[in-house]
Amino acid sequence: MEISSGPFFTTSTGLIDSIDKKLMVVLRDGRKLIGTLRSFDQFANLVLQDTIERIYVGNCYGDIPRGIFLIRGENVVLLGEIDLEKEVHINLREVPVEQILVAQREEIEAKEKVEKIKSKILHDQGFCVDSVQNDLY
Repeated sequence: MEISSGPFFTTSTGLIDSIDKKLMVVLRDGRKLIGTLRSFDQFANLVLQDTIERIYVGNCYGDIPRGIFLIRGENVVLLGEIDLEKEVHINLREVPVEQILVAQREEIEAKEKVEKIKSKILHDQGFCVDSVQNDLY
């Protein structure tokens, strides 16, 4: 693989070009944060300003203002720059926070119900089912 446009950093120093840009950060717990990157360190700990937590359910989304947000680097799953021109033309409908939280809760309860049914079927067939759903080692 040839990289022709200058140095390519795979460490946290690769974030230098992202300073003062609007980013989306996906965390290990599934939350999606959008904010302006103001600072970072050698551990990829991030400081986001004017941060919002965006919740997606179906073709709707809701934004919860969070302000200044410090993110520990080990919790970052994905980080990417937001194209401001394309952000305006998204095919999603913004709804009030209360409405999206209710929809999110309903979606989680429906998924849990389906998983419970799957676990029961597998258990009845003799499989041992691990019911713990987390990202711990």
